[in-house]
Amino acid sequence: MLSYRENLTKTAGKLKNRNNLLIKLASSTWGANANTLRSSALALCYSAAEYCAPVWSRSAHTSQVDVQLNSTMRLISGTIRTTPVLWLPVLSNIEPPALRRKAATDKLVEKIIKHDSWPVQPDILSPPLLRLTSRKLLWLDLQPVDINITWRHNWKSAQVVHFSPSVRAHNPATGFRPPSATVVSAESFSHGTGTLRCLQKEMATYRY
Repeated sequence: MLSYRENLTKTAGKLKNRNNLLIKLASSTWGANANTLRSSALALCYSAAEYCAPVWSRSAHTSQVDVQLNSTMRLISGTIRTTPVLWLPVLSNIEPPALRRKAATDKLVEKIIKHDSWPVQPDILSPPLLRLTSRKLLWLDLQPVDINITWRHNWKSAQVVHFSPSVRAHNPATGFRPPSATVVSAESFSHGTGTLRCLQKEMATYRY
């Protein structure tokens, strides 16, 4: 059926195991800073999550991968499960998974168009007739997009809780550099699950 369900299920399982490695780096007491966690996540998690993404990015089962990537972004930003999903890419300074897959697809299509000797080129430039309307074929969406512009537009037009126009989708959020322990405490306090004493203790040991 070429639904890629089995492949994406295995990929999601691999991402879950790699997120467990990030948990060790994101300790609530001595955890690495957000930049280190972000670099580690891109190397460990996103490299596996986006392998051959242009092939399966239009599958109906990509949500399995996205769920694990959401967990990855929560580990980077130190946010809790109640944090809205739309906030996660902004706080972790990583483009949304769907946009990253679209960018990878655009890059592949651009490379295919430049190589006349590749057998796949006629399928892209002169595709066959569509037989199954349910299929989201690659050549039906060849218009390239600017990932930062699209991300910024989606961020401004979305209904996000605690939305602030000063927060830019493609720039690191304020406080991105402090240790993850500080971010976790601040996030917990903002949701009413932390204590003022805990937040004051963390802020006293680190100056923004």
